[in-house]
Amino acid sequence: MSSEQKRVYILLKAVIFHYHGLDELEKNDLEETAKKLSGEDDLKWAYEFISQDYLTSFERAREYFNDVIGDYTKEIRTDLINMVWQANNLKGYVTEMEATAMLKLAKDWKVEKELIELVLK
Repeated sequence: MSSEQKRVYILLKAVIFHYHGLDELEKNDLEETAKKLSGEDDLKWAYEFISQDYLTSFERAREYFNDVIGDYTKEIRTDLINMVWQANNLKGYVTEMEATAMLKLAKDWKVEKELIELVLK
């Protein structure tokens, strides 16, 4: 995983988790992910990105992702959406707000069909 992909991965997870308010389980998951990827600085960057303006963080992240992810293969884009879906399922549910956010990203990244297939599994 490139350093850019690591940053995208961590920001994606963080912004979706923050979409409804970060809980302790999600915070722990983010910290474990950062540790596994040696991405502690990327997690710090993601938190700073979100804290610049919490209310607009998702839309700003969408713009960032769309600038970066356009060059990623469909498989990588799908893997990113799958990662977030699976991470949300760890807590036993996905909120409507989180699902809507993931659908918006899947549409942006042209992997809506793949996300729907994941959800139906």
